[in-house]
Amino acid sequence: MTAWLMKHFVENRPASSDSARRSQYGTLGSVVGIGVNVLLALLKLLVGTLTGSVAVVADAANNLSDAGGSVVSLISMRIAQKPVDRDHPFGHGRMEYIGALGVGVIILMMGFELFKSGVDSILHPEALAFAWVPFGILVGSILLKGWLYFFYNKVGSVINSSALLAAAKDSLSDVMATSAVAVSMLVGHFAGVAIDGWMGVIVALLVLRAGWEVCRDTIDSILGSKPDPELGQEIARLIMQYDLILGVHDLIIHDYGPGRCVASVHAEVPSTGSLVEIHEVIDRAEQEIGRQLNIPICIHMDPIETGNPEIDRVKEQMAEYLQLMEPGMKLHDFRRVPGEKRINLIFDVVIPADYRQTEVLRQKLCDYAASLDPRYRCVVNFDLDYISK
Repeated sequence: MTAWLMKHFVENRPASSDSARRSQYGTLGSVVGIGVNVLLALLKLLVGTLTGSVAVVADAANNLSDAGGSVVSLISMRIAQKPVDRDHPFGHGRMEYIGALGVGVIILMMGFELFKSGVDSILHPEALAFAWVPFGILVGSILLKGWLYFFYNKVGSVINSSALLAAAKDSLSDVMATSAVAVSMLVGHFAGVAIDGWMGVIVALLVLRAGWEVCRDTIDSILGSKPDPELGQEIARLIMQYDLILGVHDLIIHDYGPGRCVASVHAEVPSTGSLVEIHEVIDRAEQEIGRQLNIPICIHMDPIETGNPEIDRVKEQMAEYLQLMEPGMKLHDFRRVPGEKRINLIFDVVIPADYRQTEVLRQKLCDYAASLDPRYRCVVNFDLDYISK
């Protein structure tokens, strides 16, 4: 069913760009979610009213809130597809994160309501009214919501949509909540044991956890979470394939919404090379990698001295000592500036974002350099590693 919907309503339709195709997938996901949830709400409301089942009526209200979440997802994805303008030169893509946050808040609200209802049922237990028709409606709802979870997950993964992936977690929460009601009805009817309240509390805690995860992940994206390490490694790998580029560092990926990234990086080039020739290589790398990965990229040239045996030897010694002290760390932009009585070794060290021992490490590097030659003085700059795992 999922594959059929995606094929007939998106893949067989013309799209002028990847952005247009993404918009089609997003619209399909949200519209299907609205339709399914409204249908379930109407059926449950009808059956609940006819049979007097409070549990089914409550589940109908929950489906209406889910339809509202799908509306939020649809609106946020529509706004996110708006083109760049004077006030938003990087587009409106982060609106998807705001939409996902809205869905997360809806999940949390549902979790709190379930928790309150569960506690009330524990304190004031009542037997659930059982009838096969409303019970069948609940089972059908569980199956349909389970399918909707996989549908949201599939479409959301294809277009990397935070809003649809959040809606998938919402659907999974509904499956757990409705399953708890169904199990409680069966146990109450056949065993005469009221477990509705306890089941409600357990499900509420699971729903709250899902809502918290959606909100946490979305807020991280809005604040500026760490980019995909595999994307950073791929950018570095592609840059290193070009002639005259000897190394890369200070790679930063700026996230402006799903599928909307801008990258900047420093590329080490020989200081003795032709400036015009190197600039042509950098320009070609920016254009070709940008087209291949669909990411605007800015490459800064860092000239380094090559072919000097003494500088290469000292650099290798300092790099080996750094690896011994802090495995995984690297140095770059190594320069040796001689003076009358002292020789400055100037270089940068790449450190993890949570590293707090920079002054200690700086002193150890300076002491080691002095042990190689008393004239050596270190000038160390620390750069944050934004990409590595």
